[in-house]
Amino acid sequence: MNEAVEQIRKALDLTHSTPFKYAKAMPSAYYTSEAFTKLEEEHIFREEWVCLGRADEIATPGQYYTTSLASEPLLVACGKDGQISVLSNVCRHRGNIVASGSGNQSRFSCSYHAWAYDLKGRLVGAPHMQDVEGFDPSSCALHAFKTEIWQGFLFVNLSGDATPLAPRLGALAPYIDNYEIGKRPYAFAKETTWNTNWKCLAENFMEGYHLDVTHPKTLRPLTPTTLCEHVPSNGHFNAYYSYYDPDYPERGPFPPKLTDKEKRCSFMFGVFPNLVVAAAPSILIYLCLSPNSSGAVNIRWGMSSLDEDNPITDEQIAFMDTVNLEDKAKLETLQKGLQSRYYKPGRLSKPDLEGTIYDMYRYMANRLGSSVNLG
Repeated sequence: MNEAVEQIRKALDLTHSTPFKYAKAMPSAYYTSEAFTKLEEEHIFREEWVCLGRADEIATPGQYYTTSLASEPLLVACGKDGQISVLSNVCRHRGNIVASGSGNQSRFSCSYHAWAYDLKGRLVGAPHMQDVEGFDPSSCALHAFKTEIWQGFLFVNLSGDATPLAPRLGALAPYIDNYEIGKRPYAFAKETTWNTNWKCLAENFMEGYHLDVTHPKTLRPLTPTTLCEHVPSNGHFNAYYSYYDPDYPERGPFPPKLTDKEKRCSFMFGVFPNLVVAAAPSILIYLCLSPNSSGAVNIRWGMSSLDEDNPITDEQIAFMDTVNLEDKAKLETLQKGLQSRYYKPGRLSKPDLEGTIYDMYRYMANRLGSSVNLG
């Protein structure tokens, strides 16, 4: 293991012994080292529960989309029984990609030799293979990965060894139950790439310190930096309340059980490692992140409405597009700045503004710190 990676792992370990009031940012290599990104892919994105998006994005039998995670091509499909499968998108013949894009169909045919698979990944066609001695189609299904649905979000575990997700997130229930996240219908999703480290984006989404400066005309009038409140983490998530300016109009309609306090804020939370969510009274905004490299992140982001009677509007989508562009500009220059040999990690701000970042550092320490045996 190279020296830079060892320094990162030691810096992560310090988060367990250093009180937050003395907390510093991570060294630049935490965000720029390709070797460390490879460790993240192997020991986090392959071993942990990783979110792909909303489950009802493909609620109709035959619906599917393709994506990738930790260099694994994935095919996400809704079967005739309405159940979602996350399959390896690699043909069992000679390894070509089976499906591309998204849509609705009953079977997938590899464009190389026309081996065909059904919505569960079972081989249902293999031209000219009937005369091959010992050929067994039943042994040639696409690999099916372990999945779990939590609050309407679809998670996959590539290794198949992760313990159930829901019990880890039980401590979130008092904060999110009234928002009825699991009932909110899918509106749309987009996939894009930004030239920044995936953790830079995860940290940015989950801290309110940047709101006034990065989003002066979009988010600052609604959720100013001074109205953020950190929520304690149990090691599996981070969270904070982003309260609305008292002069800002109410953002209804509201779920029936929402309290007066919850009507006046967005609850921001992240499920480690890759899901970040803004639960507002009437809309749900989420980003699912995965590293393409140390300096590029793949993003599947989308929105869900309160219910079918209150759909997402074009104005809301345009607003979020603007917010995302503002963040993208700052994070891509941040990635350039982190390349400097003269950068020295600075102190973090108070817990209400950057406590969520320290929560994520500690999660990463538990997964990749120098005290962890990576085998």
